[in-house]
Amino acid sequence: MLEHVWVRTQYADFAHDLVYALKFSRAKAAARVIASLLDESLPYLEEGTIITYVPTATSRVRVRGYDQTRLIARELATIRGLKCQRLLIRTGQARQVRSSKSQRAAQAAGSYRPVSGLSADRTVLLIDDIVTTGATLESAAKVLRSAGVKHVYAAAFAQKQ
Repeated sequence: MLEHVWVRTQYADFAHDLVYALKFSRAKAAARVIASLLDESLPYLEEGTIITYVPTATSRVRVRGYDQTRLIARELATIRGLKCQRLLIRTGQARQVRSSKSQRAAQAAGSYRPVSGLSADRTVLLIDDIVTTGATLESAAKVLRSAGVKHVYAAAFAQKQ
């Protein structure tokens, strides 16, 4: 379902500290730094590409007061001069921390639905902060493709091993 996935770095050292600050220390400015670093590893994106994001569980958004992937996507869209739009709604609330690959795949399946009125025949860049197995990105991409999105690419700031 995904045509390509770009990852900026491994989830260690500076990348770990940056994501941790964004997610758990309310350091919203870290989203701008992450987006800037992510931008450096992306190719040209054609005009009209929509940048969207993998929505965080609403329970986590309530605790943080914001969705960190949305912040990253908005910053990246600003850098690229592209539109950032919410295209997915999270229906599942399962946390994937410490889940196995098969558990992650099962949790991700059916965890998203498209927003109503999603315009088809578009190119979308799907943003996530951390990728582990790719199950979340694949599940989200599958929903977008089934809603008629023509091309789905993804970018994540860091990858866990």
